[in-house]
Amino acid sequence: MSSRVSKFPIAYIEIRVFSHATEDIEKVQTATRNTLPEILATEIAFSKTNLNGHHGNPITIVEAKLEDRKVLPSALEKIGANLSPLDKTALNEELNTHLEKRTLFLRFDKQSAYLGTLKLSSNDPIHFKVHFKNKTPEEIEDICRKAGILP
Repeated sequence: MSSRVSKFPIAYIEIRVFSHATEDIEKVQTATRNTLPEILATEIAFSKTNLNGHHGNPITIVEAKLEDRKVLPSALEKIGANLSPLDKTALNEELNTHLEKRTLFLRFDKQSAYLGTLKLSSNDPIHFKVHFKNKTPEEIEDICRKAGILP
């Protein structure tokens, strides 16, 4: 764990992604694992909920909650190391729409993640909810900047 991110600022991270009938659920899980550092990717345990879409099409919600506070900052560092400068700038400009109370909301392109790159997206994304413990929006912004998520 890098000393760039303050000690244990994250309470937990919730991840949610939809796997549509046309998608291979194993590939969706691989894409999700690719967004995480190896230490978290190997330990992640997914839960699955089967639903029917608007037109009766099967959809599986794949979810996980990461709670090992000692290694959670490495997730922010991986995001910071892999986001493009353009995505970092866009996130910086729209940060107020990604923060609510003590939670940072991020959405990553599923296909790009499967291919090993992180790209912000709002179209059928991998949803991250990063819950910070006792941090103000200003402190969260500072943590994100130190992790390299913001320019």
